[in-house]
Amino acid sequence: MKSRQRLILLVNLGTPDAPTAGAVRRYLAEFLHDYRVVDLSRWLWCILLHFIILPIRSGRVAGNYAKIWLPKGSPLLVYSQGLADKLQHQMPNTEVRLAMRYGNPSVSAVLNAYPDLQELTVLPLYPQYSATTTASVFDAVTRYYLKQERVPNLRFIREYHRHPAWLDAMEARIRNHWDLHGRGERLLFSFHGIPQRFAERGDPYPQQCRESAEAIARRLELSPEQWLMTYQSRFGREPWLQPYTDKTLEQLGRDGFKTLDLVCPGFAVDCLETLEEISVENAHLFQQAGGAELRYIGALNDEPGHVAALARVLESHG
Repeated sequence: MKSRQRLILLVNLGTPDAPTAGAVRRYLAEFLHDYRVVDLSRWLWCILLHFIILPIRSGRVAGNYAKIWLPKGSPLLVYSQGLADKLQHQMPNTEVRLAMRYGNPSVSAVLNAYPDLQELTVLPLYPQYSATTTASVFDAVTRYYLKQERVPNLRFIREYHRHPAWLDAMEARIRNHWDLHGRGERLLFSFHGIPQRFAERGDPYPQQCRESAEAIARRLELSPEQWLMTYQSRFGREPWLQPYTDKTLEQLGRDGFKTLDLVCPGFAVDCLETLEEISVENAHLFQQAGGAELRYIGALNDEPGHVAALARVLESHG
């Protein structure tokens, strides 16, 4: 029987409640108000955000969400909830719940349902640590307990980018794709980017991305010439981590490459950045530059191998 005094909380980034401009605007406003994500002066940033960025971006982003929306809702929420449900089945003696850092279900709403909690394990669904993601989850959890009389024993899993079980799952995912579709001329590892200055002041994210890519490439027995690592999803005009995914794909297309495989090891489940940005926008850029096919290798989502991997990650921190 599950104990309501012990909770495993999976936390993903979040998603709008609907593929509409209003829902996207509410979601982006919460997301982009986080100082971990955008560290500009609040008085300047709030003016830019509410009077320029949100009015311009909300409708366009809503249109992109509409392209990938599933019958049951946002892919990120659907797959994350499926992952939590299957992990609950794998670990029946402990409550397993899902929360979103931004949007619904919120961290505070989920924790409100457990007032007598004795033990809390928080697993952010980001294999690689970054202050912009993992640390923001920590902020949300600790901010909630600042207002509570009872604080549980807290276990916070900071990263799992080199955990053997996760690497096993990533290797299997790529090999299964190759078994079905054959190998492309190169394998690209595309990670979500962060501003370069965040890394310069100590965020270990780029090192962990590199360690993940190198570990997976070794398992796949790839030579250095057979794979590349890039960063996607930059925002604004300042330099972000490089090389950029879109620019790299354009160059590879001009260089005569026709078929490329691309995997996103920083995303636990598929979402707007993989299903639309990579599979649609970046695939189109590659083709325009002369390439023939960019084959996206889907995220681990709620597949059995991913469930088993996260169970082992949790057990190793028990």
